[in-house]
Amino acid sequence: MPIERLKKILDENGIKYVCLKHSPAYTAQEIAASAHISGKELAKTVILKLDGTFAMVVLPASLMIDFELLRDTFSATHVELASEDEFKDLFPNCEIGAMPPFGNLFGIHVYVAPELADDEYIAFNAGSHAELIQMKYVDFEDLVQPQELRLALA
Repeated sequence: MPIERLKKILDENGIKYVCLKHSPAYTAQEIAASAHISGKELAKTVILKLDGTFAMVVLPASLMIDFELLRDTFSATHVELASEDEFKDLFPNCEIGAMPPFGNLFGIHVYVAPELADDEYIAFNAGSHAELIQMKYVDFEDLVQPQELRLALA
């Protein structure tokens, strides 16, 4: 989803947002520092396989996924990171690893960490490693309708 398509969706829904350009960055910590955004507000999008089914999890950049917690929560035998080769075709026109947290637009269920709702705003990759979108969390929640789920231990 190139940024233009994402902007169009936000515009069509009357969502106010800000586009932030920054020097190319690839880790959540680099992105947060480059864009001068708190690691709590920056959302990282991670693609998992839950017993072989793709799922998108979205959590603050400052947290790490607790795989054991997810195994228990989903009563799953296997919870693992999907490899880039496995998911790259699911997100056409997005740079690998820079997918926006709009899995619903790609037919992938979205799970979001409750910590993201603690801040008024959320920022996330907009399909590239050099652009972010920042918008109100409640607007993100309305558009994506993610399932809130504890993904990490604080």
